[in-house]
Amino acid sequence: MPREFTTPFDTSSALDPEVIANPYPHYRQLQTQDPVHWNDALQAWTLTRYGDVLEALRDRRLSSDRMTRNEARIPEQMREKMAPIMLIFSNMMLMSDPPSHTRLRSLANKAFTPRVVEGMRSHIQAIVDGLLDDLEQAGRMDVISDLAYPLPVRVNCEMLGVAAEDQDQFRSWTDDLAAFLGDIRNIAQLVEAAQRSALDMIDYLRGIIRERRQNPREDLISALVAAEEQGDVFSEEELFSMFVLLQIGGHETTSNLIGNGMLALLQNPEEMRKLRENPSMIETAVEEFLRYHSPIQSTGRLAIEDLEIGGKRISKGQIVSTCIGAANRDPAQFPDPDRLDITRQENRHLAFAFGPHFCLGAALARMEGQIAIGTMLRRMDQIQLEPPLSSDGRLEDFRWRTNPTFHGLETLPVVFKVA
Repeated sequence: MPREFTTPFDTSSALDPEVIANPYPHYRQLQTQDPVHWNDALQAWTLTRYGDVLEALRDRRLSSDRMTRNEARIPEQMREKMAPIMLIFSNMMLMSDPPSHTRLRSLANKAFTPRVVEGMRSHIQAIVDGLLDDLEQAGRMDVISDLAYPLPVRVNCEMLGVAAEDQDQFRSWTDDLAAFLGDIRNIAQLVEAAQRSALDMIDYLRGIIRERRQNPREDLISALVAAEEQGDVFSEEELFSMFVLLQIGGHETTSNLIGNGMLALLQNPEEMRKLRENPSMIETAVEEFLRYHSPIQSTGRLAIEDLEIGGKRISKGQIVSTCIGAANRDPAQFPDPDRLDITRQENRHLAFAFGPHFCLGAALARMEGQIAIGTMLRRMDQIQLEPPLSSDGRLEDFRWRTNPTFHGLETLPVVFKVA
């Protein structure tokens, strides 16, 4: 059984491995008893109701620029190590407000067009088929390490124009930065690796940018370098940040979507059967996976003036954590929210956030999820969790990453028959 919580809340419980694995009972209790909750461990307000999260994501009084406040809280002895990391994150579109965000988004939209994304479809299918070709004869695979993890890494690197021989290194750099971004409470433990990776990545990207300016190619790096809006272009620092954002956002969302989606199907065999019999349902199924196990569980905002949410006074300078994973399980918005329903029609989930910061790569993540999961079901029969795991097991029985922001499995071993 999921652990029970008492009131007043143990505010450190949100960081417990059991809660990270299965946060939904915790969310429901907060929604019922304290939906606008002061989390002492995080020193932040936590919003868990759909309506509050939706409003917060579009409220201009809540700033996306959290790095300025976080920088002020960094111990003096760590400031030097943090410099290259701050260079990347302080220039990131994700951490900016209008008019800076509007400018960066307009430039990014010039390069990251629907045509560019749709043009990747056949290549993504080829990558998925190639990955599965190597696994069919074995009759077993780890959905995470064999498919969910390598697919977005390859797609993102190829879109950006990272050479094949450099992709493993690029992946390692972005993993270190993603760990730092998603688990800011442990910066003392994560800063060394993040600093080293930030320095190495900046050096690598500086060379690529210089080369693309001289010799443009048909890749996203060239398009971003060339992107111009009314005479404006990306600075070199903004390009570094854009590359990291596309890598982290694209990888974390897509990898977790595929892994979490397959786990949801394995634990709900009737829904898997429906999807096998009606492959055209894959689009609504992926939307349900995004709602049911949101790949990104929360995103933060900084109050730039005093305001009130749900009867609670939020003071200027305080952090507000919009809990997307909780909002997507709010019974006031989604009937029977803890039930997986791949035919769910009214599904206005917030997995890709909302408003000005709606995920730039949402269309690409959806496409990769649809192709990866759809192809697995088409090519594999009798997919089952590899013992000792069982489909009726608890979420806590699986190995989840300990990062509280990026919600995903470390491993998902399955066995299957070739269809």
